[in-house]
Amino acid sequence: MLDHVHKKLKSTLDPIGWGPAVKSVAGRAVRNPQAVTAATTEYAGRLVKIPAAATRVFNADDPKPPMPLDPRDRRFSDTAWRENPAYFSLLQSYLATRAYVEELTDAGAGDPLQDGKARQFANLMLDVLAPSNFLWNPGVLTRAFETGGASLLRGARYAVHDVLNRGGLPLKVDSDAFTVGENLAATPGKVVYRNDLIELIQYTPQTEQVHAVPILAAPPWINKYYILDLAPGRSLAEWAVQHGRTVFMLSYRNPDESMRHITMDDYYVNGIAAALDVVEEITGSPKIEVLSICLGGAMAAMAAARAFAVGDKRVTAFTMLNTLLDYSQVGELGLLTDPSTLDLVEFRMRQQGFLSGKEMAGSFDMIRAKDLVFNYWVSRWMKGEKPAAFDILAWNEDSTSMPAEMHSHYLRSLYGRNELAEGLYVLDGQPLNLHDITCDTYVVGAINDHIVPWTSSYQAVNLLGGDVRYVLTNGGHVAGAVNPPGKKVWFKAVGAPDAETGSPLPADPQVWDDAATRYEHSWWEDWTAWSNKRAGELVPPPAMGSAAHPPLEDAPGTYVFS
Repeated sequence: MLDHVHKKLKSTLDPIGWGPAVKSVAGRAVRNPQAVTAATTEYAGRLVKIPAAATRVFNADDPKPPMPLDPRDRRFSDTAWRENPAYFSLLQSYLATRAYVEELTDAGAGDPLQDGKARQFANLMLDVLAPSNFLWNPGVLTRAFETGGASLLRGARYAVHDVLNRGGLPLKVDSDAFTVGENLAATPGKVVYRNDLIELIQYTPQTEQVHAVPILAAPPWINKYYILDLAPGRSLAEWAVQHGRTVFMLSYRNPDESMRHITMDDYYVNGIAAALDVVEEITGSPKIEVLSICLGGAMAAMAAARAFAVGDKRVTAFTMLNTLLDYSQVGELGLLTDPSTLDLVEFRMRQQGFLSGKEMAGSFDMIRAKDLVFNYWVSRWMKGEKPAAFDILAWNEDSTSMPAEMHSHYLRSLYGRNELAEGLYVLDGQPLNLHDITCDTYVVGAINDHIVPWTSSYQAVNLLGGDVRYVLTNGGHVAGAVNPPGKKVWFKAVGAPDAETGSPLPADPQVWDDAATRYEHSWWEDWTAWSNKRAGELVPPPAMGSAAHPPLEDAPGTYVFS
């Protein structure tokens, strides 16, 4: 009973295990007095230099700041942080303290996992205490002066609303500006199949002829499917349809307590495997291209490996966006998937039968709290600004849950033991070897992806058995996928997209990066050339649905609203 109470308190108050990590690092730092003394001396030296630097600011001279200012840090973009001596001193003191805490953490280093958790907690606390988060922020004061204090009153009202209705997290996006089925997930189509786990959408053709090979899009079930069918003009599904492709899309049901025992095998059998059968039946095509992203990419790779292992060669081209196959280097997510943290996650899931979308979203927010929490803390709660109408944030707010048994198995088997890359994973009774996937594959990584580091997504090059084209694009985990042609997009690649075969890519991602060419346009255009090269001849579009699978309702269907 006491153990149950202890786990419940720990999973609620410290689900990531920050407390023990900080204690561990602090204990090692105490046993390293030389490093602590050196860090303290350096800290004192920086503080001593600040008054003289502030005097130079007052005299409009080069301040020669003891701590460098990062021009990319938007929190301190207001000129007052550089040109007002008081604000300059405040910021310099904060940056010096931040560096001191980092050096103390280094002094207590000794266990990579505990060190990482301690740094994560320290960064979070330092982000909380950033001088930009308080009412003396010059941007906040300027806005208050301009509005006669109205901005502060609005911000206070917003803060009360968010505390009462959002667990204290500021609202990021104007969700009223978006309606699923109207300006999100709006590509015309029909639901042509439904079971207890998925709906399958077939998009209406928009060209007189289409390539013979259809595309099955496999999104993750960690969020709603329409990351691949975002707003018109920003939808990859729409783009593919407009470029002569027949596209089908998986849409997953949002799990509840009744799905607590759903397994990864169920997601395969009733998900992508069932969808492949329906796509083949409706189109009559023995060849299917699979387009996937994130967790959907991992499942698609598993399905493809299983299919090739049993002689099923329907998947003739395969695309993965921001997908992990090798989980040995997962960046900061590794701090959330260690055994002790997974014990707490499983404890919470056993209680309710699933991991709620809000809990999962909160964990991701904490990884990048500076951008995903405190940025809106200032703009909404102190400047009184209405949230922006941004489609990606609207999608991100539309979170989903994860079934307890499936999610636990996924985290333990892949993040914990890296079974897929090691060739130890078994899907629906079949051992998987990713090298069995011998079709051509197009892999996309994003330079600023904090969920799937691009160097980790690159490891697909070393795991898959066919010809692989790797593309590195601008943006992060989501913006790297939602990457339509525009002025600020770019990608890197080696060789031409429409080549029959390419030379094997180097095993080392840095070697690849050194050899890659940068192109100032979207990877969508590169992928279209690559994909259509492998898509067969042009033919009349297939009918919407079939006698066996008649259209059930208009897209986006029912499950997207669950």
